[in-house]
Amino acid sequence: MWRNPSESFAKIDVKYFARHKGEVNSCVFSPDCQILLTCSDDCRIFLWNAQTGQLLDKVCGHTGPVKACCFSSDSTRFASASHDCTVRVWLTASTQCLHELKGHTKSVETVCFSPDSKLLLSAGWDKTAILWGLQASGSWDRTVRVWNPRRGTLIFLLEGHTGWVKSLSFSRDGILLASAGENDMVRVWDMTKGTCLKSLQEQMDLAQQCVFSPCGALLTSGVANSTFKTDSSTEDQARDTDQ
Repeated sequence: MWRNPSESFAKIDVKYFARHKGEVNSCVFSPDCQILLTCSDDCRIFLWNAQTGQLLDKVCGHTGPVKACCFSSDSTRFASASHDCTVRVWLTASTQCLHELKGHTKSVETVCFSPDSKLLLSAGWDKTAILWGLQASGSWDRTVRVWNPRRGTLIFLLEGHTGWVKSLSFSRDGILLASAGENDMVRVWDMTKGTCLKSLQEQMDLAQQCVFSPCGALLTSGVANSTFKTDSSTEDQARDTDQ
C-alpha cells in the first residue's frame, strides 16, 4: 500500500552552526555524513563535525564570497566556487589547496564533481560551464606530460625515466601519478608539485603496467620475468604469478 513519504519523517533536535560572519550560501554533507561543509559571503569555508556541531576547520583563500561547495565521492577532497571568478580544490584532511582553477570571467555560482571524482564542473554569471580535469601522457621521449585538457596547456613536464613511458595511472584522489617505463623502474609523482616522490625498483626486465587499486595500493607487473608487485604505504611484497 502506498504511503506518503512525509509520514516517515521524524522530528529531531535542531543544531545551529553559527560561526560565519556573512550570509551562508551553501551547505553539503560529506558522502559518509561525518562532515558538514558550509561556505559564506565572508569568503571562508567551514568544516563541521556533523554529529556534534563542533567546528573542525576554517578554510581561507578566496578573495570574494564563496557561492558553492561540494565533496568528492570518497570525501578526500572538496571544491569551492567563488565570486572571485575561481574554483578551488582542497584536501579534506589538511585543508591544503590543491588547485586554483581560473577560466571564468564572472562570479562562479555552482560546482560539482563527476561520480568518479575525475572531473569537476563549474558554471557562473559568464553564462558558461567549464569541465575541469587532468590528463597525462607518456612518450617515446622518456617524459610524462600532465595537461589541462580544456586549454591544451602543459601543467607539468616530468622527467627521469631512462626508457620510453608505456603505462600511467592516477590515484583515486588524483594526488599521485604512477608511471612505468621500458627497462626502467616505476615512478610515483606528486601532482600538486610535479615532483617524483618515489622510485620503485624490483627484479623485472620490463615494467608493463602500473595501476592504482581503489584502496590506494599500487599494482605493477613485469612480463619478462613474470613478477607481480604490490606497493603501498602499509604493504610491500612481491610474488610470482603465471600472468
